[in-house]
Amino acid sequence: MSFTLTRPPSPADPVRDAVVTGRRTRILALPEVRWAAAALGLFLSALSLHLLGAPWWAWGPLYALTYVAGGWAPGWEGLKALKDRTLDVDLLMVVAALGAAAIGQVLDGALLIVIFATSGALEAFATARTADSVRGLLGLAPATAARLGDGGAEEAVPTAQLRIGDVILVRPGERVGADGRVLDGASEVDQATITGEPLPVAKEQGDEVFAGTLNGTGALRVAVERDPSDSVIARIVAMVEEASGTKAPTQLFIEKVEQRYSIGMVAATLALFTLPLAFGAELQPTLLRAMTFMIVASPCAVVLATMPPLLSAIANAGRHGVLIKSAVVMERLGQVDAVALDKTGTLTEGAPHVTDIRPLAASGLTTDALLTLAAAAEHPSEHPLARAVTDAARTRGLALPAVTDFVSTPGTGVIATVDGRTVAVGSPARLLDGRPHEGVAELAAQLEEDGRTAVLVVLDGTPVCALGIADRLRTDAPETVTRLTALTGSTPVLVTGDNPRAAARLGAEAGIGDVRAGLLPQDKVRAVKELESAGRKVLVVGDGVNDAPALAAAHTGIAMGRAGSDLALETADAVVVRDELATIPTAVALSRRCRRLVAQNLVIAAVFITGLVIWDLTGTLPLPLGVAGHEGSTVIVGLNGLRLLRDAAWTRARNDG
Repeated sequence: MSFTLTRPPSPADPVRDAVVTGRRTRILALPEVRWAAAALGLFLSALSLHLLGAPWWAWGPLYALTYVAGGWAPGWEGLKALKDRTLDVDLLMVVAALGAAAIGQVLDGALLIVIFATSGALEAFATARTADSVRGLLGLAPATAARLGDGGAEEAVPTAQLRIGDVILVRPGERVGADGRVLDGASEVDQATITGEPLPVAKEQGDEVFAGTLNGTGALRVAVERDPSDSVIARIVAMVEEASGTKAPTQLFIEKVEQRYSIGMVAATLALFTLPLAFGAELQPTLLRAMTFMIVASPCAVVLATMPPLLSAIANAGRHGVLIKSAVVMERLGQVDAVALDKTGTLTEGAPHVTDIRPLAASGLTTDALLTLAAAAEHPSEHPLARAVTDAARTRGLALPAVTDFVSTPGTGVIATVDGRTVAVGSPARLLDGRPHEGVAELAAQLEEDGRTAVLVVLDGTPVCALGIADRLRTDAPETVTRLTALTGSTPVLVTGDNPRAAARLGAEAGIGDVRAGLLPQDKVRAVKELESAGRKVLVVGDGVNDAPALAAAHTGIAMGRAGSDLALETADAVVVRDELATIPTAVALSRRCRRLVAQNLVIAAVFITGLVIWDLTGTLPLPLGVAGHEGSTVIVGLNGLRLLRDAAWTRARNDG
């Protein structure tokens, strides 16, 4: 069916306008940054007047406004937390600043507010940039699509309103609005955002397209096959949003410690203030020492030591095609010391390919001629093995002649007339129908012994060729197995429902010795439990519905996203969107680097806090220096965690193991 392109309803391209991939949060769009900038400006104005000897009524109100601009937000949040019987370190900082002002140290208190507000602004900006990286992982689907009515009328509708069965028009240069299948037209589609393929993919009638991918120079008419809320891109976005909403066990532990630590710190501050007064100490220096102690002993840097590295690692992994669903998963991934791999769709490409072409003595034809006959006969068929044969012919650049009298018999094969000759392709046992033929049974048995599916080609009633068809090992599978072995200290286990011969052959090609074949879903779970009972933390990698129970039972589960079942994608803790198997050991290594960086941050925070507290208790620590040391340590651990956002962190992790 042909169709006519019509002019879009407006000169603007709403689809292109809606694409926000790569858009970054502007720094002044963050309220924390605006308030911090206001506090800094007011402080500098007040400080200038103060140092120039202006009267107090000139600089005093400016200092007061500094306290308000920089301290009202954290103070309000701290009071709300206090209402819930939670002691927030933000409130402690504001109290310390007000305490300094109460004893005449207005300048020092204002400096504390400015530094604290600046630190909060930097944290907010870093968090926003991390969120930007996460949102920009795979691009977003367009906001609108051109839906075609029954009479061909075109209507621009929000993509969220598209339903299964709708037909949409995708013009050159536009992004596809929904997952679907091409009804008419031909073009090349850039699918890098979904599959990671470096070159555009040719699309024509019958081919599948994904929401968010970029159309090339042709026009496509696409039938929607998935609800927008269930599209590949929607599932990915949902996973990413979920990733930043959870906290790792280390973070939760630190928050519990923080509450007890903060209460102890307040008690120590009160003791440091009241006890010297009871023994006759002067009020002002005693209060100043107590306020300084409360500031430098606050666990801000400890609290900030955990989440920035974890969220940065999540964003970095996502940019490289591995979506980690939560910070919990990012932390747990680095703990794995055993790996169980599924076979079909995980170690293999999940699609059959012709691996052997074995001519029989009576054929008298070349392998290319035999493959041409078989592919021509199979071309009209939709069977996966038929597609494997035709794909093999296309790969060799063979031209397929036209066929007539095509007949397909389920369970047997196909028969067609090719260049006036009758060609049958299918099961050896069914095509021969029990009639013996020299060499055929032996050749078929040999192929099946090697883990192939045997397909017989019969020309004018005479068997002329046997084809071996098998799922092909991913090119990066042996490297992945080697790296996982180096990282975990043990060779991965192959768990599959396939037959033992095919599994053993593929395991040998991948470098896996422990092959467990013929497993039902419950058997895979049992294999995982067996490894865990030996004290191992097991990573399971799979893609199918039958892998979902094992993915759920494992310490960590990773699903292959390109052809993974919905159940596997939902059950797994992480998804390899581009099906690049080699990214799995890199993600494990990145998690381990993240855990080491968290430990570094905790050491940095502990050193700063301990040093400043000792200085304040044994000597005279100036309040501005204490503030600078405390907030400086907070900024250091925050920026240290953001190192994992860089591509260099992924490159170094890829080289580990």
